[in-house]
Amino acid sequence: MTNDQMLSRVPEEQRKLRANDREFNRSFRYATNSIKTSKYNLFTFLPLNLFEQFQRIANAYFLILLVLQLIPDISSLSWFTTVVPLVLVLSVTAAKDAIDDIWMDVQVGDIIKLENNQFVTADLLLLSSSEPLNLVYIETAELDGETNLKVKQALTVTGDMGDSIKDLAAFNGEVCCEPPNNRLDRFTGTLTFTGQKYALDNERILLRGCTIRNTDWCFGLVIFGGQETKLMQNCGKTIFKRTSIDHLMNVLVLCIFGFLAISCSILAIGNRIWEQQEGSTFTAFLPRQDGVNAPFSAFLTFWSYVIILNTVVPISLYVSVEIIRLGNSYYIDWDRKMYHARSDTPAEARTTTLNEELGQIKYIFSDKTGTLTQNIMVFNKCSINGKCYGDVLDYTGQRLEITEQTDSVDFSFNQLADPKFMFYDQSLVEAVKLENTEVHAFFRLLALCHTVMAEEKNEGDLLYQAQSPDEGALVTAARNFGFVFRSRTPESVSIVEMGVQRCYQLLAILDFNNVRKRMSVIVRSPDGKLTLYCKGADTIIYERLHLSCSKLMEVTTEHLNEFAGDGLRTLALAYKNLDEEYFREWKERHHEASTSLEDREEKLDLLYEEIEKDLMLLGATAIEDKLQDGVAHTIEQLAKADIKIWVLTGDKQETAENIGYSCNMLREEMNDIFIVAANTPEGVREKLSSRHFLEHPITFLLSRHARSTMKPDSAEDELLCKMLQGDSPKVVPDESVTGEYGFVINGQSLAYALEPTMELEFLRTACMCKTVICCRVTPLQKAQVVELVKKYKKAVTLAIGDGANDVSMIKAAHIGVGISGQEGMQAVLSSDYSFAQFRFLQRLLLVHGRWSYLRMCNFLRYFFYKNFTFTFMHFWYAFFCGFSAQTVYDEWFITLYNLVYTALPVLGMSLFDQDVSDSWSFEYPQLYVPGQLNLYFSKTAFMKCALHSCYSSLVLFFIPYGAIYDTVKNDGKDIADYQSFALLVQTCLLVAVCIQLGLDMSYWTAVNHVFVWGSLAMYFIVTFTMHSNGMYLTFTSSFPHIGTARNSLSQPNVWLTILLTSILCVLPVLTHRFLLIQLQPTVNDKVRLKVRQMKAAPPPPPRRIRMRRTSSRRSAYAFSHAQGYGDLVTSGRFLHRQVKPRSTGFTPTGRTLNFSPAGRSAGYSPTAQNQNSKGDLEPTALQMYRTKQPSY
Repeated sequence: MTNDQMLSRVPEEQRKLRANDREFNRSFRYATNSIKTSKYNLFTFLPLNLFEQFQRIANAYFLILLVLQLIPDISSLSWFTTVVPLVLVLSVTAAKDAIDDIWMDVQVGDIIKLENNQFVTADLLLLSSSEPLNLVYIETAELDGETNLKVKQALTVTGDMGDSIKDLAAFNGEVCCEPPNNRLDRFTGTLTFTGQKYALDNERILLRGCTIRNTDWCFGLVIFGGQETKLMQNCGKTIFKRTSIDHLMNVLVLCIFGFLAISCSILAIGNRIWEQQEGSTFTAFLPRQDGVNAPFSAFLTFWSYVIILNTVVPISLYVSVEIIRLGNSYYIDWDRKMYHARSDTPAEARTTTLNEELGQIKYIFSDKTGTLTQNIMVFNKCSINGKCYGDVLDYTGQRLEITEQTDSVDFSFNQLADPKFMFYDQSLVEAVKLENTEVHAFFRLLALCHTVMAEEKNEGDLLYQAQSPDEGALVTAARNFGFVFRSRTPESVSIVEMGVQRCYQLLAILDFNNVRKRMSVIVRSPDGKLTLYCKGADTIIYERLHLSCSKLMEVTTEHLNEFAGDGLRTLALAYKNLDEEYFREWKERHHEASTSLEDREEKLDLLYEEIEKDLMLLGATAIEDKLQDGVAHTIEQLAKADIKIWVLTGDKQETAENIGYSCNMLREEMNDIFIVAANTPEGVREKLSSRHFLEHPITFLLSRHARSTMKPDSAEDELLCKMLQGDSPKVVPDESVTGEYGFVINGQSLAYALEPTMELEFLRTACMCKTVICCRVTPLQKAQVVELVKKYKKAVTLAIGDGANDVSMIKAAHIGVGISGQEGMQAVLSSDYSFAQFRFLQRLLLVHGRWSYLRMCNFLRYFFYKNFTFTFMHFWYAFFCGFSAQTVYDEWFITLYNLVYTALPVLGMSLFDQDVSDSWSFEYPQLYVPGQLNLYFSKTAFMKCALHSCYSSLVLFFIPYGAIYDTVKNDGKDIADYQSFALLVQTCLLVAVCIQLGLDMSYWTAVNHVFVWGSLAMYFIVTFTMHSNGMYLTFTSSFPHIGTARNSLSQPNVWLTILLTSILCVLPVLTHRFLLIQLQPTVNDKVRLKVRQMKAAPPPPPRRIRMRRTSSRRSAYAFSHAQGYGDLVTSGRFLHRQVKPRSTGFTPTGRTLNFSPAGRSAGYSPTAQNQNSKGDLEPTALQMYRTKQPSY
């Protein structure tokens, strides 16, 4: 049974399978683990591939022509004139499609072995592993984009089998579980074995797409295979992307077919008239066949001319287009300037069909984290007990800019410190050494409240595996400041506090999720105190603080605002001392809720809310997610190219805004920045009341006030009236505004804006702004925004991202670009192009994209010109041959014209031509604009090309006709025969189209010279060969033009005719281009003139000095999108091996260890106050803010 048959049967309600029993499992007809990446096998390849190819209109058209050519009464051309190019096209395409990829052959119920670093090829129930407690460490980057390791554990009953092949082969457990589905985070089922039933959840399952890490071996039972795996269930339908030129070509081909039908009809009518008036005089020596009269002759003539004029749609066009696209794709792959050496990642064109679309991008939709930023988090600043740390101050208290020359903090007192960690504020280290109670409590929380796993291969060499980069940065910061997270067991967390090993009993983990936006741990200290430590988004923590923290909260809020001005990600920290009796009672209720089979999550959330109240604020952290190199410059360049960039991010509004300022998308000098941050329709109406738009309250989301500010005369325009009447336009035109504006909207407001009744208003407002930032958006909303712009704007879109949550918008956009960064490879695997850094996007678009578009447009214009000119000659000749469907050229010239004589020159132009160099393309990004406006190839350009071809064909036919009419050679012999005329016409044609190619080409290379001159030489060599005596004697019927070439081309008047026709063909072109450059020069003309004047490369761009910005905008901490694995930490199933006693790795410090402070710690103070004596210290700010001294 095929996979398609399997998918078409009735959906499962429940899956049952038995280990090591294929007969039992086969009765359910489950999918095998076979995954096919093509549609063919050895036997079906030829028929299916041909069937697919002939579904293309052009191929089917040429097949019909071939059939017509096999009818003697219709065809005046030999069959090979169509068979040769058709077979060539079908063969090239078939070779391209002949790819197949099949995975290993396993079936549901089989037990398979996996080893370290192997790819999991099916959804497996983990049975046993090499690690203690039957653990397996996996990397899920291909599933969810996260590179941190996750842990799975087998049931004890199956883990006891170990790697015993005998026991594994005898295992006959039965699994009853959920049917195939696409939920990656959940699995429900049971295992029945030896009369016992065991519960199965997601912690026992290894999903296809994971990679085994740090585990020597493991065994698993196949639950789902092939198309039924959760990975394959999540593979949404991939949209077949086609360029705007492809769509235009389809329209033009249909128009050409219509033109062909009209032309053939005209010639058929001409044949009937000629047969009635003149044909009877020829019947004496050209008798008609029986039953053939004038009307029937016209009918046959129609189909004969369909065959002759078929070159208006040459089949070689499609082959040439594919070769050009393939060549330009290789240029991207080979571009060393898009290679990222640090990660050893080259740029990759993952498709060959969209290159020219890169030169027409109008809208870019970009993720923020990992795309604009590095997604490498650095602990930058913090606020502890109302005091801000992280800035470097001079002697006057002014903040200094941190540079590479700034001295960093010396952590040599801590032998367990991370040498890569950098911090510059000495006062925080001094506070730690002085045993400041609040500072110690701050870092103790960071060392305890997390789900990080530590690995220590060598003494003191710690490696943290964190659920998110933010969490890893916080634990690393605590490590360097003397609170080192060293190891953990299911019941405890071991840390080193200022050189002293301490073990905290881990009683509960209240894990993070997207709703809670916080996590907490409950621990018992070595001295027996119960404490809840909590960290989370500042707004969430503030709602749960004790009233006594109000003053401290105000001060901390000021610091948070300052952190936001620097574009930092923030997190608030708090704690709560717990009563022993209350916690015992709460723990019992927690156990009941955690083992409940119904509404487990809801019950746990209520318990978490209950205990996470009346918290005491400790402070806040500020983490920097640095911009990638060159982001600001790239955005500036793309903006000059009139490309609009919309940022779609899951981060909070304040964070997104400040990144917008950091990369110059938002600027203080903008006329205005419109912010829409309403959470409910009622909130929107409240805002509208101040705007006097009560009659349409919801439209404030779409900001008619914003539109009236940007363009006062647009409030009641025609488009708005149509929208209010429910008449939605198909295309929303661009609207020009005075000034520059920004537009920021959050996810909840965006949900309203994307409703059908408001989407047009939102789109108009956003498109009038220079910058658009959508924050707190879901992956689905990202795709919806892209689809909205595609729906109503006649523009090409590009989406760029680096994570699994960007896949939907990457697939939705015309072009999808994946960044291979810290969030796995799923975005790359779904993309059309990929590279390692956002800055490479400007080279992809401004250089490769623009060149590809320019080359393709030049190719199409020239290709249609040369073929229309070639075909029109047959049309004019029909009026001189009695509309008899005789060809003006010999058959071999017709066959080789597109395949040999003109193929390489036009390919050379299409692969190597460039109007200006890459450096000049960067110097003048405005060169990109014509591509957005479709100026190089459009319906208008096509009509101009057709008219040009018509003129050239008239010159190339009638000038030779007049020159050879009643002409004799030098010896008085007649030269005006059909064969001589055919030779003269085809020679004039080939020379003229080669000259036209030279005029169209801007950049001559050695390859271009070889192709052009070589093709002309090939023509004369082949012509003389075919007209030779030897070919005539060998193949008399195929080569009847004996001696024509040497007789005709030896006459001076023939060469004069060739020269005259060439001059007359190119003279109007030169005149037209000269006048346009003088009267209406394009930006391309101006830049090329400047290049010629300078005769050198452009000057290097000026250095940009980044100005520091101050702002009151808030930023926020961004958690991982996935739920944490706190349950696993406390379950006793994650441990690698028993922790051995280790040295603390600390140099004795602190007063309790005879520490001698230095610097400000030793008593120096700008205010000359003694800071050494503990008894003389003033009450801390925390003691002043709080009603009583807490106990840690």
